Amino acid sequence: MFARKPFAFLIVAGLLCSCATGTGNRAPARPDPVIVGHRGACGYRPEETIAAYELAIQLGADFIEPDLVPTRDGVLIARHENELSLTTDVAQTFPKRRTRKKIEGREIDGWFSEDFTLAEIKTLRAIERFPFRDHSYDGKFQVITFRELIELAQKRGKETGRVIGIYPEIKNPSYFASIGLPLEERLAAELDRAGYTSHDSPVIVQSMEPSSLRKLRSVTRVRLMQLTDANEERPYDFVLKGDPRTYGDLLAPAGLREIATYADGIGPWKRQIVPMQARTADADSPSGPLLKPTSLVQDAHSAGLFVHPYTFRREKRFLASEYDGDPIREYLQFYDLGVDGVFSDNADLAYQAREVWRKKAR
Repeated sequence: MFARKPFAFLIVAGLLCSCATGTGNRAPARPDPVIVGHRGACGYRPEETIAAYELAIQLGADFIEPDLVPTRDGVLIARHENELSLTTDVAQTFPKRRTRKKIEGREIDGWFSEDFTLAEIKTLRAIERFPFRDHSYDGKFQVITFRELIELAQKRGKETGRVIGIYPEIKNPSYFASIGLPLEERLAAELDRAGYTSHDSPVIVQSMEPSSLRKLRSVTRVRLMQLTDANEERPYDFVLKGDPRTYGDLLAPAGLREIATYADGIGPWKRQIVPMQARTADADSPSGPLLKPTSLVQDAHSAGLFVHPYTFRREKRFLASEYDGDPIREYLQFYDLGVDGVFSDNADLAYQAREVWRKKAR
């Protein structure tokens, strides 16, 4: 087991030019929060497409984030879930391939990645998930593989002189293992092939399931991050094992110390840092009001873990009323609370807010 670095390690050497230490008797400057292009720049382009990832890089993202599911022939592709109908034209292209499956205890009707070969997947075209976002790009982009995304990050890194990190999430690992398509070894093999073999590689792998992260720790040396859902929810591998603990239990001080034995950071839902009263029934109205911030950031740092909350979006329906429709104010609040990075659908806004925060912090 390699030595764990403190949470401030997260800024990859050379990734952000502002990470210089202080001079004289002044304390070292706090590293800038990193910006994770959540499914690319999915606030502007259909999620998890080449166009979304290229735009995220252009807008200032330090990492680009794919969710990974397998095809029938075992190739990792970038889709948020294995049910494909919300984000592709699969229903029109393969109308007779609809089926019903039980995944993590839920019965789901649809078209599933593991039922299609990569060649079939490549005939699909991506569509925008949310009805209130721009649909003018629907049908223009293919589904991409994890290998293609890695190649994009490395190519753009060489062209821009920046380190473009990748931040993959393996989806539903217990389910895929149960059908003979385990994800961890496939992911590790792709990382090894690309030269990402050390703790200092510009890669962070995330999962909702602790057992999957423990397995990953045995097959790769890159950094790992424990994703969490709402406090009352349970990791699905815990459900399978009869472990009664919830994500809330994992985010308590004792749970954080346990996470630190197999991972390097946490990716909490942002409401686990700044809670909020139940949202209004009107989806187009702002949410709120906000409640007092929790001690989660400080508790995680005390356990040696970095903190990258999700998901920051610009639309009014996703913003608490206190922000008065201005997403920059939300970023600034979380930057001030000490988070080490954010998952954002709109990397340009995260970047703009970081510039404001940086000037304020001087």
